[in-house]
Amino acid sequence: MQTLEQLHNGELKGIVSLRISEGLKDFPREIFELADTLECLDLSGNQLSALPHDFGRLTKLKILFCSDNLFTVLPEVLADIAGLDIVGFKSNRIEFVPPKALNPHIRWLILTNNKLQMLPPAIGNCLRLQKLMLAGNNIIYLPQELQLCRNLALIRVAANELPFLPKWLYSMPSLAWIAFSGNKISKGGVGLLVPQIDLEELEFKDQLGAGASGTIYKAFNKVTNTDVAVKIFKGTVTSDGFPEDEMNAYIEAGSHPGLVRLLGKVDARVENVKGLVMELIQSSFHNLGDPPSFESCTRDVFAAELELSDVQVLKVASTIASLCEHLHERGIIHGDLYAHNILMDADANVLFGDFGAASFYDTKNIEQAFYLQRIEVRAFGYLIDDLLLRCGHNSMQEMKNLRDSCLSQEINLRPSFKEITARLQSLKSTSF
Repeated sequence: MQTLEQLHNGELKGIVSLRISEGLKDFPREIFELADTLECLDLSGNQLSALPHDFGRLTKLKILFCSDNLFTVLPEVLADIAGLDIVGFKSNRIEFVPPKALNPHIRWLILTNNKLQMLPPAIGNCLRLQKLMLAGNNIIYLPQELQLCRNLALIRVAANELPFLPKWLYSMPSLAWIAFSGNKISKGGVGLLVPQIDLEELEFKDQLGAGASGTIYKAFNKVTNTDVAVKIFKGTVTSDGFPEDEMNAYIEAGSHPGLVRLLGKVDARVENVKGLVMELIQSSFHNLGDPPSFESCTRDVFAAELELSDVQVLKVASTIASLCEHLHERGIIHGDLYAHNILMDADANVLFGDFGAASFYDTKNIEQAFYLQRIEVRAFGYLIDDLLLRCGHNSMQEMKNLRDSCLSQEINLRPSFKEITARLQSLKSTSF
C-alpha cells in the first residue's frame, strides 16, 4: 500500500499498481500524473462518493477497486476507459447503475453488498463479461438481456430478493458456477440434527485459516480429549452470500468420504457465536490449486511443478464426481467447484470443502434440478481439464471425452453426475 504523502511528493512515478486507503473524500488529482503506467488502482476503504469527470485520462487502467466507500451511483465515467477489465464497488451504497456506467469491455464486475434492486438492460452489451458478483443487494429480477453475455461463467446472486431463477439462465452456454442462497427461491434442507458442542468445551489454539465467511481454528475438545477444527462464522454478507447459509448447507451435506467429517455445531447462545466443529485435517493434505488470478478470471491457477499421474487424476475425479452426485441428490448445488477448494494428499485422497456458495433447490422441480446439475457439471469439466493439463503423458482419451461432454455448449447434452460416476468407475475397472 502506498501513501498520499508519497503521491503528493511525486515518489510514485512509473508505478503500475496503486493502493491508497486514508479516508479520502476526494479523488487525488495527482493520480493522473501516473496515467502513462498505471494499470491497477485500488481506492478501497475511503470515503469517496464520486470519480472525476476526466477519469478517462487513465488510459492504461485495467483494474479498479473502490470497495468500502460511499458511492450511491455507479460512475458513468467508467465507460471512458476502453481497456477497463475489472471493476469492483463492493460494500458501498449503490442504488442505481446508469446504462452508460457499464463499460462493454469489462470481464469482471463486483457490486456485492450494495442496495441495488435491478441492473439495466445495458448489461447485455458486456459481451466479454465472465464474472458477475451481485450478492447482498435487494435485486428482485435479472434482466433478460443478461443472456446475451454468452461468456458469463460465474454469477453470484445470493442474499437478494429474487422470487425465481429465470429459465433463460439455464441456457447460458458458459455458466459453470452459480450461487443463489438467501433468496425466496432457495429451499432449505430437511433439517439434519447434529450434536451441539458447548463453546466452553473447546480450548482454542492456532488459527488455521480465514476466509470471507469466517475463521478456522485448531482447538482441543476437553470432553473427548481430541484436537479438532472449528470454523467460527462472521455475521455479515460475503461475496457468496450469508455465512449461515454456508453452515446449513454443510450440515445438510451429511456424510461422504470426500467431505471433512462434521462433529457438531457450536452451542454458544449467550455469546451469539455460530460455528461448526470438524475433524482436524491431517497435515499431509494440501490445496490442489490456487484461486483464479486477475488474468485467469474464472480459472484456477496451479503451481508450475504440480504433476499428476493417470491414477491420481482418475481418483480425484471419481471422488469429486461421487460427492457432487451425493450433494445433488440432497438438493444442494455447491456453486464453487474448484481445485482451490479441494485438499489432496500424496495418494490422491481428497477432501472437498468451502460451502460458502452452496444453495438449496427443490429436487421435485425436475426441470430446475436438471439444469442446475448440468451447470455444475460444466464446472466439473473445467476441473477435469485442469487435472489433465497437469498429467505428464496425458494419454487418457476417455477422460478427455468425458471432459468434452461436461463442457458441451449444449447444456442438454451434458451428463448427470450419476452418469459421470458410472463412466469413471468403468474407466477405473478397465484401465488399472
